[in-house]
Amino acid sequence: MKKITGGLYLVVDPALGIDALLPKVEQAIDGGIDVLQIWNNWSNHQNQQQIVAAICSLAHANDIPVIINEGWELVKDTALDGVHFDVIPSNLKYLRQTIGRPFICGITCGNDLTRVQWADENNMDYVSFCSMFTSPSAGVCEIVNKATVQHARQITSLPIFLAGGITLENINDLADTGMNGIALISAIMKADDPQTTSQAFKNKLKMIYNEAIIG
Repeated sequence: MKKITGGLYLVVDPALGIDALLPKVEQAIDGGIDVLQIWNNWSNHQNQQQIVAAICSLAHANDIPVIINEGWELVKDTALDGVHFDVIPSNLKYLRQTIGRPFICGITCGNDLTRVQWADENNMDYVSFCSMFTSPSAGVCEIVNKATVQHARQITSLPIFLAGGITLENINDLADTGMNGIALISAIMKADDPQTTSQAFKNKLKMIYNEAIIG
């Protein structure tokens, strides 16, 4: 099982359809994404296992883990590497027993840091804060204070991803949060050139990391 440490985390919407989705995913992979999540948003009559298999085939060929949002049942019967929870699951022990193999676990956090503490206590692999900025893709996520992320960095060693409204223009505003990576949807998937856009975000992250090390 590949360990998640940070970097560029792409969330994709399977409702786009496999023909529209796969070329964008392939371009984003060529641009250097590190983690890929499938949003649990399906159109009627879609073959979920077929789409998961196609995405996993592309990602795994490049050593990129693929995670499903909430739909943990698919982890049991596919090549998925893990599950991302939007809320604390009430039956985590049962899920782990049912899946029956090691898998990556992450969870979305907001301004309430008790969820970060829960993630530590229950051996999550990472946490993701949403939303850092206003964004249509962020949905019902609350706006997270930078101070919340900075405090989280003090109380957990888990990788921290930031999500929601992040652009090439505002990412530097997050440089002092202690983040390990960013999660993006529309910034890449709606870009005219997902590969070049992914590369640009990767370069921004490298600059932020390098400045943090020098500082």
